[in-house]
Amino acid sequence: MNLSIKQFAEAGGVGVGVETVRFYQRKGLLDTPGKGDGIRRYGDVDVRRLRFIRMAQRAGFTLVEIRELLALDSGQDRRRARELAQARIARLNEQIAEMERARDYLQKLARQCTAKASGPCPILASFDG
Repeated sequence: MNLSIKQFAEAGGVGVGVETVRFYQRKGLLDTPGKGDGIRRYGDVDVRRLRFIRMAQRAGFTLVEIRELLALDSGQDRRRARELAQARIARLNEQIAEMERARDYLQKLARQCTAKASGPCPILASFDG
């Protein structure tokens, strides 16, 4: 592969643009290749790294955590990679529980709103207090 930055960004998938690539470069997540023919060129390794960054972001890892994951020697520090994944899973479980509580509360308010034909809707009234 011998991709321009625009082609490289497109190879990264949905939501990746040239400015996203440059942002990742400024954050130290992606290398900035030299300008061999006046244009920076990216290869297969770069595309895999960019796709990994995007996948890790979708999984909810922070840029700091992604940098650490990228720095781990592939296959040599499985313990630390597992620790990072387990910590992210714990945070996701907390968010899921919080969202389930919010959903349950909103479902209760929605039922109460349809139960009465008069008076203020409990959903709207809950924001007053």
